[in-house]
Amino acid sequence: MSESRIEIRFGGTGGQGLILSAKMLADAMAAEGRNVAQTQSYEPTSRGGYCNADLVIAEGEVDFPLLTEIDSLVLLDRLAVKPSWPLLKPGALVIADSRLCPDLPAQAEQRCLHLPLSATALELGSERVTNMVALGALIALSGVCDRRRIERAVRASTPRGFLNLNMDALDAGLSLGSGIGAARAAVAGSV
Repeated sequence: MSESRIEIRFGGTGGQGLILSAKMLADAMAAEGRNVAQTQSYEPTSRGGYCNADLVIAEGEVDFPLLTEIDSLVLLDRLAVKPSWPLLKPGALVIADSRLCPDLPAQAEQRCLHLPLSATALELGSERVTNMVALGALIALSGVCDRRRIERAVRASTPRGFLNLNMDALDAGLSLGSGIGAARAAVAGSV
């Protein structure tokens, strides 16, 4: 992505690690020399209520820290669809968990992908790393951040006891996203 302003939302419910994923991506982008504003909102319940974590990434100064047109949306629960959908810009990338967010509105102007994010996390041993799988898929599909930078940011923000699981989940998401990207490129090349 080479736009001067990129807007990303991680949407779902409290307890899914959305804010942590956004913080890790913000740290990685800052390490690349980009300016980043990160905000979040959530309902007053600690788990289960609507939650989103937003990033505005810019080459220059971030003049307005709130989202106005989302470039990339990661949906980890259907609760996040309604408040996020009206903010999508034409051509936005939407990555939705196929199990937790199976239904999306009409998608003529967006690139919508249903991916087995939580199923992949469960295969790794814990649904709690769905956010890391999603983060990896976002990086692979959007190209918003260098892989080595996001790996460093995850390592820096993860407690030692969870490091291997988080890195495995990030790698699984990167592979998942890379596989989808490669399949789409092959189809486009054969048309």
